[in-house]
Amino acid sequence: MGVRQMIEADSLTKEYGNVTAVNRVSFTVTEGELFGLLGPNGSGKTTMIRMLTGQIPPTSGSARVMGLDAAKDPIGVRGLVGIIPEQETPPSFLTAEEYLRFVARIRSLDDVDERCDRWFDLLEFGDKRNVLCKDLSRGTRQKLMFSQAFLHEPELALIDEPLINLDPIMQRTVKDFLREYVQGGGTVFFSTHILEIAEEICDRIGVIHNGRLLHAGQLEDLIGSGRHLESFFLDLVRGDAGA
Repeated sequence: MGVRQMIEADSLTKEYGNVTAVNRVSFTVTEGELFGLLGPNGSGKTTMIRMLTGQIPPTSGSARVMGLDAAKDPIGVRGLVGIIPEQETPPSFLTAEEYLRFVARIRSLDDVDERCDRWFDLLEFGDKRNVLCKDLSRGTRQKLMFSQAFLHEPELALIDEPLINLDPIMQRTVKDFLREYVQGGGTVFFSTHILEIAEEICDRIGVIHNGRLLHAGQLEDLIGSGRHLESFFLDLVRGDAGA
């Protein structure tokens, strides 16, 4: 049996008027990988995730996610994968527990009590179960959005800035979970501008700048060559900016 491709982007492009947010980007993500898309703010990372999850259609090119065309079957894609958007947006009128139970109902999950308890315990916010989402801190909302993304134990998760608003202790918990999730056969595609996160947990990285993919490759190959991710990243981005 061949290697299963969880994400296949082919010349993926998104234009907004005269602005090209993503410019003919092609890459693959293989089952069992933790792939980090790195880039400065405004480089196209969020637009990429929104196209991969079928939230917006590409102007041209295509994206297949777990075998489905993200533009033609966006509901199918979102039914399979876990998604954490850039902005944490749980419904303001629900409590934290009501929101997780709502997600469980939409996804037709069983063992709802056990699933909710697991995430309240792991991310240490069980004391916020009955607090309305509008009254949660930004960090707690991030925990809640992380929980809903993995509540159905997806094979693939797409995450925009996974550790934003989390304190160092909770960042460690989340990083440990992501590594264990991938070691257990899951796949993660996440975007970030925080290089230390990628250097610590990624298998492969891509570097995007001004909508163009400048590099994609194994992180261990980069480290084995004696390069630090920070210097490699800065050289790529500055070189592209000066080109």
